[in-house]
Parts: sequence; C-alpha cells; structure tokens
Amino acid sequence: MLFTCFAGSAIVADLQGKSVSAEKTSFKQMLRCYWVSFFLALSCLLGVLHASAGDADPLYRSCLGECERTGCVGDICFPHCNFSSDGASLNGPWYMQEPQYIRWKQWDCQSDCRYHCMLNREKDRAASGHEPVKYHGKWPFKRVFGIQEPASVVFSALNLAMHFHGWLSFFVLLHYKLASKSDRKPYYDYAGLWHLYGLLALNSWFWSAVFHSRDVEWTEKLDYFSAIALLGYSLIVAILRSFNVRLEAARVMVSAPLLAFVTTHILYLNNYKLDYGWNMKVCITMGVAQLVIWAVWGGVSGHPSRWKVWFVVVAGAAAMLLEIYDFPPYEGFVDAHAVWHATTIPLTYLWWSFIKDDAEFRTSILSKKLK
Repeated sequence: MLFTCFAGSAIVADLQGKSVSAEKTSFKQMLRCYWVSFFLALSCLLGVLHASAGDADPLYRSCLGECERTGCVGDICFPHCNFSSDGASLNGPWYMQEPQYIRWKQWDCQSDCRYHCMLNREKDRAASGHEPVKYHGKWPFKRVFGIQEPASVVFSALNLAMHFHGWLSFFVLLHYKLASKSDRKPYYDYAGLWHLYGLLALNSWFWSAVFHSRDVEWTEKLDYFSAIALLGYSLIVAILRSFNVRLEAARVMVSAPLLAFVTTHILYLNNYKLDYGWNMKVCITMGVAQLVIWAVWGGVSGHPSRWKVWFVVVAGAAAMLLEIYDFPPYEGFVDAHAVWHATTIPLTYLWWSFIKDDAEFRTSILSKKLK
C-alpha cells in the first residue's frame, strides 16, 4: 500500500511536471528506483523471517549440501544416497529395498541428511549454550526405531485406547445394562450420534499416531482431514444434544449445512491449497463454538453430571494454550504438542463418563414416562 502511494505520487508529478527541469525529473526517477529497491529488499527479508531459523543456519546448510553430494554426515554414511550423473538414484529409493512392512517410512537420502545434520548442529548449539531452533517448520526431535515424534505417537495411541474403552463401555451399557424398548432398541435417543462420534474419534487418533510416526504428505492430509471431520461432527452433536433436537427432520436441517461446510473445507484443502492458516481459523472456530455451547448447556440444563462437562470445557480450553505457548522438545522427545496430547487422555475418560451418565439419566426419565 505504501509503495502504491509513492508510485501514484510519482505519476501525478510526471503529469504536472512538463514545466519542471530535467534535474528534478532525474531526482524523482532516482527516488522511485530507491523505493522499488527498498520494497524488494523488504520482501526478501520477510521471506527469510517466515522460514525456520535452523533452515537459514549457514553451518546446517553447508552440512546438508555436503551430505547430498557425498552421502555422509561426519562418520555416518547412507548407502542409499548413490546418484548417477543425471541425479537419479542408481538402485531406486532405498526404502524400496527394505522389507514390505517398514517401507511406509520412506526415509530417503534428503530426509536422513536433514536429520543427522540437524542433530549435529543442535549438539554444537547446546555446547555453546544456545536454545534449540526449528528446522523446516519442526522442532529437532530424536527418532526412536524410525518413529519421528515418539512421545506424540505414544500419547496419540493412548488417546485411541481411551476412546475405544469409552465407546465399548458405552455400547455395553446401552445394550446390556440399561432398560430397552420392546424392539430391543435403547431408550436413549442420542445413541446413534455417540456411536458415530466414537468411530470418528478412533479414526482421528489412529491417523494422528501414524502422522507423528512419519510426516509425509499423505499422512499429514489424513491426520488433518480426520481431525476436521471429528471437530465438525462434534459441533453437530453439541448442537443436537444441547438443544434437545430429537426429530429426524430437524436433525437433518441442522446437520446438512455444517456437513456441507466441513466437506467443502476438506475438498478445498485437498484439491486446491493446503492453507494451514485458514485451516487453523476454521478448527479454532468450531472448537470454541462447541466449548461455549456445552458450557452454557451445563449451566442451564440442571444435568446431574454437568460438573464433568464444565471440567472438560475448562481443562480443554486451558490445554489449548499449549498449542499457543510452544516450546522445544525436552531431551528431544516431549514438546508442547505432545503434552497437549497427554492432557487429553484423562479428559477423554471423563468425557465418555459423562456420555454414559447422560445415557442413564435420559433412559431413566424416558422409561418412567412410558410406564
């Protein structure tokens, strides 16, 4: 915008400057060139600022270049980093020579070069008393058995197990412990919604574990899209349950616009542009919306287990701060994102406890009405 103003001023001056001396015209041309150069330099600077600090480290870049030429980082060499004169691998990607069950990792020459150059650079930085920095947008994690972020994988797997336990115990409660209708269907009129919620949660945490094991394009997209689908559906469930929507037609009217939006959002990210900033705004909006809905519902509903809802809402909102207050991984393993995954484990247990309490509460009310 600033450059536009200066350019516009120069054009006006040119139109009015037929009577101005050649010396002044030359000065204006120099001034215009100065501003063009200034903004070009500023654009380059902003490009550097958006890159990770580790990427711009000359020693890291030098190590990376040497590794890509020689296939070695110090005393560590990678036999798969063998290239012909045209840049193609002589023997094909090295992971294609591994057993089938571990080929999915796809650790290629570039990945190994980046990883070991990063480790060497971080050792030097730690010895000099410097804090860790990010490389290619990620903190310097240490691999364990080829797993890229072991702590996040473990916590994702525990969340998966907790959701499976909650969903299975909910299923047993509905069909084997609570009273049912004459056709063996449960009295609880939100059973189907919570069953689908459980399946989406299991899918989301499964792909979270896979993505943190190995960050490649397809694992990233499956993790993101699964999380978006879960968030969107959770918002639908929050609206339907808090407003006590039981008619199928009304449920369709509420769900259809949100399902259409979530589907369009996923298609946009997959087929047009994987816009991380826009996706973050969408996810935060859906997450905050359902937290507010549940918090207000807990205050006005008089539900006997509303304290569990409030606890999950408050603790969940506090845990989200870990996504804002980012810190480097402790000993190369546990960062803020991993801690956030850890905090959701007990909250998941408490949330499924509320769902089961709600099923018992609604079943007792409806069964008494029908007797």
